[in-house]
Amino acid sequence: MERAGAPRRIRDPGGTPGGLGSFLLGLVLTAGGAYLILNQVQVYGGYWRWFGPNTFGLTLIPVVLGVGLLFFDGKSLPGWILSIVGVVVIFAGVLSSMEIYFRQTSLYNVLVMLVLFVGGLGLMARAVR
Repeated sequence: MERAGAPRRIRDPGGTPGGLGSFLLGLVLTAGGAYLILNQVQVYGGYWRWFGPNTFGLTLIPVVLGVGLLFFDGKSLPGWILSIVGVVVIFAGVLSSMEIYFRQTSLYNVLVMLVLFVGGLGLMARAVR
């Protein structure tokens, strides 16, 4: 028998009564904890040095060739392979040239961030279990 208001599947995620409130609270806690953790991270760009200095242009060649082949024939398997491999190489190069640091903070702040994040994940998991 349906209660008044939202359908049962929306009110009770995972089939648990009252699970929507726990899920939303967990989502807010997780989002707050993730924001605080990511706010403490500093990212610096490094130099692209895979095969020597100034090799970024070489990683563009497969992408350009692949896109050219795809403009000529959208079903070209070599075009898709070159494009995807080129984008993956560029993405990997950007990630590998980054320097990521966690800013200095107090232990209390770290515990608050982690408790918010992990506690929120736990509430969401319990709500959908």
